Amino acid sequence: MAEHGAHITTASVVDDQPSIFEVVAQDSLMSAVRPALQHVVKVLAESNPAHFGFFWRWFDEIFTLLDLLLQQHYLSKTSASFSENFYGLKRIVMGDQHRLQRLASAGLPKKQLMKSIMFLVLLPYLKVKLEKLVSSLREEDEYSIHPPSSRWKRFYRAFLAAYPFVNMAWEGWFLVQQLRYILGKVQHHSPLLRLAGVRLGRLTVQDIQALEHKSAKASMMQLPAGSIGDKIKSALKKAVGGVALSLSTGLSVGIFFLQFLEWWYSSENQETIKTLTALPTPPPPVHLDYNSDSPLLPKLKTVCPLCRKNRVNDTVLATSGYVFCYRCVFNYVRSHQACPITGYPTEVQHLIKLYSPEN
Repeated sequence: MAEHGAHITTASVVDDQPSIFEVVAQDSLMSAVRPALQHVVKVLAESNPAHFGFFWRWFDEIFTLLDLLLQQHYLSKTSASFSENFYGLKRIVMGDQHRLQRLASAGLPKKQLMKSIMFLVLLPYLKVKLEKLVSSLREEDEYSIHPPSSRWKRFYRAFLAAYPFVNMAWEGWFLVQQLRYILGKVQHHSPLLRLAGVRLGRLTVQDIQALEHKSAKASMMQLPAGSIGDKIKSALKKAVGGVALSLSTGLSVGIFFLQFLEWWYSSENQETIKTLTALPTPPPPVHLDYNSDSPLLPKLKTVCPLCRKNRVNDTVLATSGYVFCYRCVFNYVRSHQACPITGYPTEVQHLIKLYSPEN
């Protein structure tokens, strides 16, 4: 038992194998960058839509392109992704008989490089797009009044029902792999590393010296003049490398600021801020006695006064301020042209959908 627990703080399977804390920290680093940058772009787009609206509309694609340049630069120069290099780690090719002699400055072989880029850049982009698709389909399904009649609607309802279980299985796969890594049963904390044919290891003294020597040599080297094609190719290569270097330098400098933003906009911290800055709740509208058919208000604030169940797709009546399920209040207002609680005259256009802070 003590041998298994020792792997949490020290490498036990392989001498250079990082601890679970190191690999989890580097995984969470890049996951914190996207929401922080997304919030910055959102603020800029809201302040000046004409100039920054484009970046908000195409944020996923722009971020993926910049992430591609960044990861390709680090994988080819340091044999590690940006976050792995930040924590002093490198990717080691599995099955390579000369892996102990291969320095990080040599970069990854082309096959492992392409697989690593696919799992580091392309897969997260597809996952974000899939989550947005599921969210939009679920929103459309909740907001729809009529039951599904076409095959497509029945299909996407089945897809929405199956997606949480598929996502749970995906996350469970990663959790089981991490538990096996903690117990020293495997050399990969993530199944994606195994699919890429690599494992993580710590940078050695020789790796650090080789990286420093390579950086100094690249800054001092002067390329001889060649053909126009060679000059254009060299200029493009320098431009891409400069963009990647600027991104890595900016992220390295602002990494602690990004971690602060992640904490600031976390759900736990937002609840604390709300309790400190929340304004008093305004009193409810006056109830009209003449409406004898009005249902009694439920004791729980999350229950719809009409169906007496937890509200789905919260919708408020602008004429009275009470909140109902969208389907319940839509059908009631369309039939009675009045608020179910107060009896105020109401039309369908007075329905206002409510969005939670998470949405």
